[in-house]
Amino acid sequence: MAGKKGQKRRFWSDGEKLLICTQARVPGVSVAQVARRFAMNTNLIHTWLRDPQFAPVVEVTEVAGTEAPTFFPIEITG
Repeated sequence: MAGKKGQKRRFWSDGEKLLICTQARVPGVSVAQVARRFAMNTNLIHTWLRDPQFAPVVEVTEVAGTEAPTFFPIEITG
């Protein structure tokens, strides 16, 4: 799909993509806010977020609001 006449296609480096995806994953910040900040389409950010290379890792503690489960080793004797 071509852009408007006279506009060139922008190139986003991997570092920029990672930065944008990290900002989009901050709690309380919408993807639309980040897209407006960088003058880009929200669909492009959603595409990058689906890519494991750019999607920031969300820890269990951030999602649940509690500590991550801890597993203890056990020994079963017959």
